[in-house]
Amino acid sequence: MNVETNHRSDDGGPAANAAPILSCRGLHRHLGEGEGRVHVLRGISLDIGAGTVCAVAGPSGCGKSTLLYALGLLDRPDAGEVRIEGENLAAAGDAVRTRTRNESIGFVFQFHFLLPEFSAAENVMLPMYRLGRLAPRDMRRRAGYLLEQVGLGARQDRLATRLSGGEQQRVAVARALANDPSIVLADEPTGNLDAHNARAVVDLLVALARERGRAVVIVTHNEEIAARCDRRVSMLDGRLEADGAPPAL
Repeated sequence: MNVETNHRSDDGGPAANAAPILSCRGLHRHLGEGEGRVHVLRGISLDIGAGTVCAVAGPSGCGKSTLLYALGLLDRPDAGEVRIEGENLAAAGDAVRTRTRNESIGFVFQFHFLLPEFSAAENVMLPMYRLGRLAPRDMRRRAGYLLEQVGLGARQDRLATRLSGGEQQRVAVARALANDPSIVLADEPTGNLDAHNARAVVDLLVALARERGRAVVIVTHNEEIAARCDRRVSMLDGRLEADGAPPAL
């Protein structure tokens, strides 16, 4: 994989001993109303540095996805901080949060959410249109480049509906990289893939972090995927139960 980045140390590797790209402190989140109100996040604190792949693991309903949405500024915590490159954005206005998502965060979900009437390249270009920094010709060139990196250069003009499930998810990874984000958040990104395609997607995300200095967070219940990561954060009932290197399989 060969995707350019600005998060590099002077020797060309990922920045060492730098402040976390992504962090949170004391996150609390409630969902629902009245008797159905649930305390989903209970004081979560976490730091993710450049060049790190962090797995967030735990049983269904433990708060993994809620944490990811808070870290990605898709949801607001009821209390606590979310810092991206040092700036606390938990209580920032919608315009600031939207701009930060467009500039600094790439998302990969379990379902690829590609637009079926668009080609692979057009799907990858969508975040670039939202950011509005590149001319259409440059957007197209970058989309082609990213699709080459995920092994789909020859399929960039193919409609999303004419791609296999594994190919569609690789397009989703390329789309997540469209605006050269410093952070990539993946919510069960291999949940609908066979073993071969699941390994390919995880390979891409691991290479992205380790070779290009991004912070990557992968929510997963798959122990094989968690073992590929630098860290494994275990959650239970809205709290962090453990934080460390994953056990060897």
